[in-house]
Amino acid sequence: MGKGFSIIVIGSIIFIFGLIFDLQGQSIIGPESSFMYANPDWITYGIQIMVIGISMIVLGILLKILKK
Repeated sequence: MGKGFSIIVIGSIIFIFGLIFDLQGQSIIGPESSFMYANPDWITYGIQIMVIGISMIVLGILLKILKK
């Protein structure tokens, strides 16, 4: 297990959190009592977090390719 794999795993977790935040902001999942529920700000935050996660996944893949 190298750095590339670790970065891919962390990026995937960050992406999943961003997806959850986005869906809560859109009132699709989560308890209605949550401060994120139906809050358009969290749609934007979720998308930004997902982009960070995707960037980390791509970086991890590139590190694995360049290591070979």
